[in-house]
Amino acid sequence: MKALITGISGQDGYFLSQLLLSKGYEVHGIVRRNSSMTQGTMDLLPEHIKSNIIVHYGDITDGNFLSNLLMKEKPEEMYHLAAQSFVGYSFQNALSTYDVNIGGTLNVCNAVKDASQDTRLYFAATSELFGQPRVTPQNETTLFMPRSPYAVSKLSGLWTIRTYREAYRLYMTNGILFNHESEVRGPEFVTRKITRGVAQIKNGSPDPIILGNLSAVKDWGYARDYVEGMWMMLQQDNPDDFVLGTGESHTVREFAEMAFDVIGEKIRWVGSGVNEIGLSQEGNTLVKVSREFFRPLESDNYRADYSKAKKVLKWKPETTFADLVKIMVESDLKSLN
Repeated sequence: MKALITGISGQDGYFLSQLLLSKGYEVHGIVRRNSSMTQGTMDLLPEHIKSNIIVHYGDITDGNFLSNLLMKEKPEEMYHLAAQSFVGYSFQNALSTYDVNIGGTLNVCNAVKDASQDTRLYFAATSELFGQPRVTPQNETTLFMPRSPYAVSKLSGLWTIRTYREAYRLYMTNGILFNHESEVRGPEFVTRKITRGVAQIKNGSPDPIILGNLSAVKDWGYARDYVEGMWMMLQQDNPDDFVLGTGESHTVREFAEMAFDVIGEKIRWVGSGVNEIGLSQEGNTLVKVSREFFRPLESDNYRADYSKAKKVLKWKPETTFADLVKIMVESDLKSLN
């Protein structure tokens, strides 16, 4: 079996490539070329694993590149993970987000349709499609109300997948994944910002962690569990769309509390809104809030109903919220030490 992963240099590609190699796949990955020739999270893989991944340098905004690659390789499975995935940046540069997430996904779909119709395609959708949901929990039938350029671009991708699936009878599936984090999450994401900040404070840093909306509610799981679900989606007789999540809701404030618990620090909160701060038992400021990190439109109140995935795929999350936070904090402590 041969699999091709776009965005293999990101968080999910890091875990998915290892999973597929463990199952005996020939794994190919698309990496954007850069001047330093770095390969993102692939550089964190042990050499004996990394050396087994066949890298193709290219860009999903280049339709000819994708078509030629699929014509040559004819992978049985393709996992389209590549995206501009940072919600905050999508407000700053909506055009770039649309170019990559809408245009790139259209190029992927056309490449499969024109060059490799037997390829099974997975598309990484997102819980951000639900915006500020009025119904909790959310599943595959919940109304989509995107509230960021990132979410709008992913909704376009989801409907492109559905349209091509029905129009051309292709095996294409959408994974509507709720927030999933890990020790290799990008430092710009709030969870990693918290765990890195906690590790730095543990190592003597006097600088507090600067966050945005502490009351934002998310459903956080562990990325390693979620890539197993991606693979399961492509093993079904017929393509379909699935929600993956934990079914639990936690605030950013809770995540910070749990992260400080890992290093034995009990945080206490004083103030409210942008004036809220988190203090140590000795009165030192550990967390501050800045309006800079608030989104123009909040999208939260997330909690997944993954009952369809549980019933059809036999998938469920294996890692608890507390264990996820512990994994991330301990990894950042180890890297600092």
